[in-house]
Amino acid sequence: MYSWVKRSNVYYGWFVAFACFLGATVVFGVSYSFGVFFDRMLVEFGRSRGETSLIFGVQTFVMYVGAAVVGGFVDRHGTRPLLLASMGFLAVGLGGLALSTSFLQVLLFYGVVTSLGLSVVYVVAFATVPRWFERRRGFAGGLASSGTGVGMLVATPAASALIVAVGWRWTYGAFLLAALAMLAVAAALVADSPRRLDVNADVEFDGGAPVERETMPWRTQFRETVAVARTPAFLLVLFGWVFIYASLYVVFAHLVVYTADAGLGRGVGVLGLTLVGAATSVARLGIGGVADRLGRTRVFVACSATMGLSTVVLAATESAAAVFAFALVYGTAYGGNGALLSPLTADLFGAENINVVFGLVSVSFAISGLLAPPSAGLAYDVFASYAPAFAVSGALGVLGAAMVGVAARLTTDA
Repeated sequence: MYSWVKRSNVYYGWFVAFACFLGATVVFGVSYSFGVFFDRMLVEFGRSRGETSLIFGVQTFVMYVGAAVVGGFVDRHGTRPLLLASMGFLAVGLGGLALSTSFLQVLLFYGVVTSLGLSVVYVVAFATVPRWFERRRGFAGGLASSGTGVGMLVATPAASALIVAVGWRWTYGAFLLAALAMLAVAAALVADSPRRLDVNADVEFDGGAPVERETMPWRTQFRETVAVARTPAFLLVLFGWVFIYASLYVVFAHLVVYTADAGLGRGVGVLGLTLVGAATSVARLGIGGVADRLGRTRVFVACSATMGLSTVVLAATESAAAVFAFALVYGTAYGGNGALLSPLTADLFGAENINVVFGLVSVSFAISGLLAPPSAGLAYDVFASYAPAFAVSGALGVLGAAMVGVAARLTTDA
């Protein structure tokens, strides 16, 4: 299937990066568009905002906890078989969601089954590229992860329009068809590493083809992963990411209902999320390459701190223009942050066991995703305002950025 690769002048890593781009588009198109469905579910199921936010919280928690387990299977069985398996989970999860009739069914099909499929796609999309690149790792990672912003850019307005036309359940049915089509292309293109595909990697790795170990026994892989996880730097990154992404999940789950409550209109929140996606996509294409020159850790910390500070400011917004300005700033900062997730992990902890380590550190997203949206909903139920949730989650984001900076210094000193 890949015989034409050796005759091509294009390094195959770029095809892999495109496959990962498609995977990221699917994951975050399905996940981050939840805010558009949120108010419909509030009305239909009659639950509080804290309870309804739990759907998004469980979905995020299962996806990232699943990623921590899936990483080992990807290392052992390869990217393509796991991507094909993810398509089966998504078919059952989103298909069941389209036919759901109760809150608990939505929680099961979207929060659990769909999330298990997304966890596989997430690990493949974000942890595969570092194995194909060294010199241009930041740029390639940004290209692949720009699918996050494209997913939001396309899925958010599409969902808003489709919900009006066919209802929120069948909108998820349309999402299923689009996801299966994109993942079929991704599965056809993706490959584990240059050595396994036997392509020339000299254009990217200065020392020739990258060194790749044989598949390790489970116990050996477990010991190596535990050794990394017990380091102070890893723990700082893990909990730093928990704090950084608290604002992300609060914004994505609640921005639409926030603008509706503020009298700005539901459409302002939908457009705001769309602008976040657009800014994220552009930033990921540009910031990754810039970070290769300025320092990936330095750029990651700056972008993460900007996410937190802009969320604090969001608590005081009173106009549509202010919301849109927030969306552009936040989206740009999140784009730079997200483009560097797997490159940063590889820089700090090595690329050889990247699927497992990246999956493990992604538990931070599970913690933030499970706790932040319901906490923001509960805060609204108590204070009748989202200002406390925005301010607190933003301040935590700044703290988390500082923790990652300390972790980078520890690994450099070591």
